[in-house]
Amino acid sequence: MNHLNIILTFILFTLITWRLSASPVRTIAGAPPSLKILLLSEELLFGVKTESNTDSIEKALSNLQPSDLIQGLSEDNAKKAFWINIYNSWYQILATRYKKTNPSIFTQKNIPIAGHTFSLDDIEHGILRKYRWKLSMGYLPQFFPSKLIKQLAVTTIDYRIHFALNCGATSCPPIAFYKYENLETQLDIATNSFLSGETNIDSIKKEITTSKILYWFKGDFHGTKGILSLLSKILKNDFSGYTLLFKKYNWNTHLRNWQ
Repeated sequence: MNHLNIILTFILFTLITWRLSASPVRTIAGAPPSLKILLLSEELLFGVKTESNTDSIEKALSNLQPSDLIQGLSEDNAKKAFWINIYNSWYQILATRYKKTNPSIFTQKNIPIAGHTFSLDDIEHGILRKYRWKLSMGYLPQFFPSKLIKQLAVTTIDYRIHFALNCGATSCPPIAFYKYENLETQLDIATNSFLSGETNIDSIKKEITTSKILYWFKGDFHGTKGILSLLSKILKNDFSGYTLLFKKYNWNTHLRNWQ
């Protein structure tokens, strides 16, 4: 086999495996979400906020079965409400109890749930962003997500989750309690509030400057046009012809930033 054939074979193999990794795993649909499981995520976040002992809640989450999560979080709003609360709880736990810092706080698998250990990256980029590759700005899938991550992941990426996840930095959105029954309203409020506060308009230069978060995950927002359209909707202005700019992100630590 000559070098050209080897290269073509490698490219074909890569495309096939990429396609397979992006294909969803069939989950059990139709069952109502488990309010008990959803409540555990709320109780954990409340315990973290009030600085109470959360050992029993963490144990209950750890003792769940994977099937409990797959069947109990049976649709996207249940998945988003549960995992946003879990993410925000565990960032605070990892940063305060275990003194974890960037980058290990995001990458290490330290979160015990349903007999498995997850990382914050697993929750954000695997489950809530439907196994997107972290460094691809939202345009590429992870090559080999685990079967469990694919079973737990949302069906459709919701860009609003970026305004609900708190990463302990000054430029992060604040922490709120997300409830399944109110999720749509809460995510809309979080999005409108964050972008209204983080966006500056220069009508003379025709420039609009907003949070770096939208740059990092540009694909989730359907590119520059999607971002400008979203900002136009929220700020009730026509930004056609405007140049889109992004603020420098302030990574200074700001824990316990409760809404």
